[in-house]
Amino acid sequence: MNKTIMSIIAIIVIIGAIIIGVQICKPNKEQEDIITKVSDEKIEDDCTDEYQEIQEEMLQANSTEEKISPNCFITMKKTYNKCGHTTSEYIAIPKELVNKTKEDLKEKYAGWTIDKFSDTQIVISKKEEGECGEHYIVKDKEGKVVIYKLLEDGTEKEYEVTDISTEYITDTDKINMKNGIKVNGKQELNQLIEDFE
Repeated sequence: MNKTIMSIIAIIVIIGAIIIGVQICKPNKEQEDIITKVSDEKIEDDCTDEYQEIQEEMLQANSTEEKISPNCFITMKKTYNKCGHTTSEYIAIPKELVNKTKEDLKEKYAGWTIDKFSDTQIVISKKEEGECGEHYIVKDKEGKVVIYKLLEDGTEKEYEVTDISTEYITDTDKINMKNGIKVNGKQELNQLIEDFE
């Protein structure tokens, strides 16, 4: 009888343990489901945010706004108020402006007007006070052709004494050289000197 009672008690203990185990595991299963659900929502939110960021970047990359290419050149035109001349300088695009927009160019060259903007060519202009510094006077000095540069205050500064003798120059040019032949820009100056040679 002791064995029977012990067997019954053992069976009751085992059944009780199973019931208690099921009760303990059941809430843990629900907690795991809640944790899984929250994790899935967090992952979905992260993926959605990342997806939206990628879409925004693609929209920016595919926008119709023109960007500056690496082989672009800038023409910088300066117009001088005093003489009215315009000088042009051509430069390659600075590296920091490659793949930038017209707005970025405006920031970099504040004070300049953008006359033309494309991915391969940019033209900007600016008004300057004074003269361009490209005004010369060619005169006869002691039988040689001498070039003077006109300064902003109107005075002349000796720029270059050439090896060209005035004895081989036409009489008309000799008369003009007594008063000084005014030329604007190095291109005109070089042309005049070539004519004298």
